[in-house]
Amino acid sequence: MINKSIKDQLTAERLYLFLGAIFICSLVVSNLIFQKFFYWDFFGLYNFEISVGILPYPITFLITDIVSEVYGKRKANQLVSAGIIASFFSLGIVYVADAVPATTWSPINNELFSAVFGATAMAVFASMMAYLLAQYIDIQIFHFWKRLTKGKHLWLRNNFSTFLSQFVDTAVVLLLLCSFGKIDWELFTRLLLSGFLFKTLVALLDTPFLYLAVGLLRKRFGLAEGEELLVSSENSY
Repeated sequence: MINKSIKDQLTAERLYLFLGAIFICSLVVSNLIFQKFFYWDFFGLYNFEISVGILPYPITFLITDIVSEVYGKRKANQLVSAGIIASFFSLGIVYVADAVPATTWSPINNELFSAVFGATAMAVFASMMAYLLAQYIDIQIFHFWKRLTKGKHLWLRNNFSTFLSQFVDTAVVLLLLCSFGKIDWELFTRLLLSGFLFKTLVALLDTPFLYLAVGLLRKRFGLAEGEELLVSSENSY
């Protein structure tokens, strides 16, 4: 760990806040839009059937891997905790919005609003349970491989940590949603396979973006391979 100049510290904090904003936005939006499901014919090899909520979710794992690599395990865990708070806060807003009565001329009436957002509470609960397990597993495994490889082979820890954590995430969400009657049990296996394969594919495709982001940050802050920033919240100026 190294300490940088005040200017670099401020830049590092701004970038961390920027990554955190994208992370939290992706997480909250995935909970709000999850009720729409779509299909995707992957070049005739496999027909995915997945929730649109899965589209922004892999971004959260990419960002935690970037933060883990550049800022360290502690800052990645802080990001996860912030995401939990933001998700439950958004749930409170949805509850209030659903509780207040719509006017007679409102483009969206009470029934339609409840139909779209009524399952948000269950979605947030299921997502948060899966999110807690998956993100912390992802961070733990990421740093395990980082120590084992002495900071080398970024692609290895990125993909190995994401594969397992994404499977846990998908399985826990579906188990809870099926248990509470939001999704039929007969769809469980198909949705689990589709969700996990899709997230695995995205994890493989995002590896170049991880290398690009980490490479740019290392160059900007003069970090050696495996070296992490020490931002001002962990060290006084």
